[in-house]
Amino acid sequence: MSVADLPRHKGQRNKLIKVLIEKGIRDQAVLKAINKIPRHAFVDSSFEDFAYQDKAFPISADQTISQPFTVAFQTMLLEIQKGDMVLEIGTGSGYQSAVLCELEAKVFSIERQKELFDVTSLLMRKLGYNLKMKFGDGFAGLPSFAPFDKIIVTCGAPMIPEKLLHQLKIGGRMVIPVGDGQQRMKLVVRNTKTDFEVKDYGDFKFVPMLSNKNVGS
Repeated sequence: MSVADLPRHKGQRNKLIKVLIEKGIRDQAVLKAINKIPRHAFVDSSFEDFAYQDKAFPISADQTISQPFTVAFQTMLLEIQKGDMVLEIGTGSGYQSAVLCELEAKVFSIERQKELFDVTSLLMRKLGYNLKMKFGDGFAGLPSFAPFDKIIVTCGAPMIPEKLLHQLKIGGRMVIPVGDGQQRMKLVVRNTKTDFEVKDYGDFKFVPMLSNKNVGS
């Protein structure tokens, strides 16, 4: 890893882990992954001193890096197993992608903002994370690589996209925040070819899922 990860950063991560545990995150694999990742590398240098607070921060292209609790909560709902094929909609800063990589998933991530895609692609290589990134429309998913064991959407969607449902394996899990303004966190489990079970996990706040931003026709 070529990003400086100092003892003070590791101490700040330890404190963050304690906060996440206090807020109800109990998945040891998820906590271990978050405790390993240099979150300060994913935020603007002006926010480095605050990188390990349990808060979202602005990144490029008017987007945000998600609050650590939100990242941990969504990841916990996915129940990642080593080798799972995971589709991520909204690469953003790459922080959620890094958590999935640390859990030894095979990560496929889509970002529709070219500025973010270029910056994050470079950062992920710099940090040594091996994932397949695509510049494109998250609503469309990646049908050529489907079906996926897990799908995670990291931006607020107005509805659960039909195309993503059909790219989920039977027995697979999708975590997606749904709604305008304030979102409700939904867990979708595909029980059969036509039966999808949906569970609600309460209010969250995400940037919206964009439908016409920087992606050509």
